[in-house]
Amino acid sequence: MALTRNLIRDEELGAMSDDDDSPSGKRSKLDRFPLSRWELAVSLGVFLVFSSGLFCIYMTMPAAEFVKLKLPRSISDLRLLKDNLADYANEYPAQFVLGYCATYIFMQTFMIPGTIFMSLLAGALFGVIKGVVLVVFNATAGATSCFFLSKLIGRPLITWLWPDKLRFFQAELLNYMLFLRITPTLPNLFINLASPIVDVPFHIFFLATLVGLIPAAYITVRAGLAIGDLKSVKDLYDFKTLSVLFLIGFISILPTILKRKKIYE
Repeated sequence: MALTRNLIRDEELGAMSDDDDSPSGKRSKLDRFPLSRWELAVSLGVFLVFSSGLFCIYMTMPAAEFVKLKLPRSISDLRLLKDNLADYANEYPAQFVLGYCATYIFMQTFMIPGTIFMSLLAGALFGVIKGVVLVVFNATAGATSCFFLSKLIGRPLITWLWPDKLRFFQAELLNYMLFLRITPTLPNLFINLASPIVDVPFHIFFLATLVGLIPAAYITVRAGLAIGDLKSVKDLYDFKTLSVLFLIGFISILPTILKRKKIYE
């Protein structure tokens, strides 16, 4: 049903684009805004629900800890946050994990940069095993939320604004989904946003995200154990690390390459 609705919408938007070259077509483009009031209301509702949940969680924290909270934007910010929250994480582990998960998922859902610092924080406070589990769970949950939100409002917007670019990505993104997740070729935020727009099936998106994020999550969480030695985020991806990630990524797309080669032959 959803696929049929998308196809009908694409055909309508494609028909509309034929008239866009005319002056009247250009003037009326803004009048054909592709999102309905219902879609805008749902998007706003999702944002308000997430924001309210975060606010309620943070208000349960002791005042002394609440004032220390700040989204880290550098390694020095992260060290300071880790020192401020270490005692709270030990004394109230359940509340801290809930707040951590809510923050991570919120950032992933609404494409707020900085989740790499949250992954480093997981390693610094929880260790490798718990940290990797937390990061993969939160990143997958946040990516899933972003997927459905983008499916609701992203696809009609992109189809309306850049239909030619949409067709290009439709041809390539699906075949290389796992490769893109494992390697730092494209930002994960872009993949979360673009996948539903180019009709990547959710089960493929979910599995590629769940499996593909594990290597990078392990590298980032492990680096969090030695957060005092890091000078910048760039230190996470040296030549050796990048080589390993691209080797794993190449192995993941090898069946696709061989299949295409056989078809061409």
